[in-house]
Amino acid sequence: MNRTYKATGINLKSVPLGEADRLVTILTKEHGLLRAVAPGARKSKSQLGGRVQLFVVNELLLHQGRSLPKITQAHTVKSHSRLSTDLGKLAAGQYLGELVMAIALSEQPQEQLFSLLAEHLHRLEMGVRPLLALLVHGIYHLLAEAGVAPQVHACCVTGEPLIPQWSHPNWRAGFSFVAGGTFSLEAVRPPETVPLRLRPVRLSAPQLAGLQHLAAAELPTELTAGGDALTGIWPSIERLLRVYAEYHLDTSIRSATLIDSYMQPSLDTLPSEGSVIADRATT
Repeated sequence: MNRTYKATGINLKSVPLGEADRLVTILTKEHGLLRAVAPGARKSKSQLGGRVQLFVVNELLLHQGRSLPKITQAHTVKSHSRLSTDLGKLAAGQYLGELVMAIALSEQPQEQLFSLLAEHLHRLEMGVRPLLALLVHGIYHLLAEAGVAPQVHACCVTGEPLIPQWSHPNWRAGFSFVAGGTFSLEAVRPPETVPLRLRPVRLSAPQLAGLQHLAAAELPTELTAGGDALTGIWPSIERLLRVYAEYHLDTSIRSATLIDSYMQPSLDTLPSEGSVIADRATT
């Protein structure tokens, strides 16, 4: 890498450094995840001050220092300003940013990951669907890009397709964090024969259907505008994917606590593996 180079990046984290600088964590198309110093960014008249805020997309000119690159120029392409004015959207954006920091590689191009994050930040900012639906859609896409998305269309024990049984309100499918996805409860009965690692979280038909649609580019309208029976699935799916992501990425998503606070009092306690995730449509 040349000592002076260009990059297009999305700011994921910004913390004070020294008396007047900021240390910014940036996802770039060209060089992956990097940390760079923004000299004097905390000074009131600094031209970099607004350009190092969360989720701002910049065209950057960087100079490689002894340990960290320094931002010498920054031209803002998009600010995502609406995210910072809404607590829920801000928390959801930080949530996705934390996932990206756990997934992204350094010193390697990350164009697809960059594009995915940019798209889902835009969707959050525009807010045309329920917040949690937008968030879990982004979570799943990021996990898929990392190659660790859960299997949701087939039983991970038998390989047979799993089809939600909408006509049976008490029907459930299993989900194991360790096994990596969904499975048929009938495939591992009687219960005493179920391996410990497969003892399930149980999913209702609407929850399984919601999970199965997350791989699509767009969520179907009936899952995001169909009334409480369907839109009520998203809090439980977020919690499910949270535990799954933390397990498989070996990280803790701190921003998830902000989502919990934002959604209270509607959110229940985070379920552990082996518990039942209650669907409001059937309880």
